[in-house]
Formats: sequence, structure tokens, C-alpha cells
Amino acid sequence: MSQKDWIGWIEEVALPEWGIPRLRAKVDTGARTSALHVARIRPLARGRVAFEVVVGRGSARAPVPVVARVTRRARVRSSNGAYETRYFVATTLALGAVERAIELSLVDRSSMTHRMLLGRTAIAGDFVVDVSRRFLLGR
Repeated sequence: MSQKDWIGWIEEVALPEWGIPRLRAKVDTGARTSALHVARIRPLARGRVAFEVVVGRGSARAPVPVVARVTRRARVRSSNGAYETRYFVATTLALGAVERAIELSLVDRSSMTHRMLLGRTAIAGDFVVDVSRRFLLGR
């Protein structure tokens, strides 16, 4: 078995393909897929979607415009138990020294504390989660 990095239940990640150097994410091993808080989702031609990644809060809030290829649309059960159809897109996740391709569902998480949820498929194989700690990879 190869050496795995320990991560906490909250970590800072980057989405370098989209020019996002730092974003706080909640690690949720109970969720299979990962989700990202976005605004203004608009379907485009040729299987693409435009949206704004919402970075920061309050006066520091800054939308980052993104256009990405849709990998799929699927029904997802949200945290309140309701089903909704979401767009999924692929990008690169940087978590500590590890960079990997992940799939994200695009959703309005404005009522949630954390703007990004990292599901188990995004961290599988490289990380062990210590649910009692945060920011084990630094801030």
C-alpha cells in the first residue's frame, strides 16, 4: 500500500484550470460525488455550460466566469433528501501536492456553510480523512 496523505474534514483546495487558487471544501465521505457552488448556470451549444464560481463571502465575494464541457446530466439527491437534475463538469483538483481530474456537479449551495463538497470519488486512493481535524494540509 502506498503512503496516503491525511486530510481533515475541511481543507483548502484549488481549481487551477479555472484560475481559482484557493477554495474551502468540506470533505464528505458519505457523498459519492463532489459539488460546487455556482451561480448563473446557462447551457450553451455543443454540450457546454457557462457558470460563475462564487469565491469569497460578503464584500470579498467575487464571481469567476467559467465555460466547461458537460460530462453528463444526472438526478442527484441533495442534503435535504430531494432529487434534482444537475450538470456535471470535469476539471483538475489540487489538494495538497496531489492534482487529479475530478467531476463536479454544479449547484446553488448558497444556504450551505461550505461552497464546495468533496465526495469520496474525488479523494479515493490518495487520502485518509481525520474527521476530528481541519486543514491538515495547511491554509
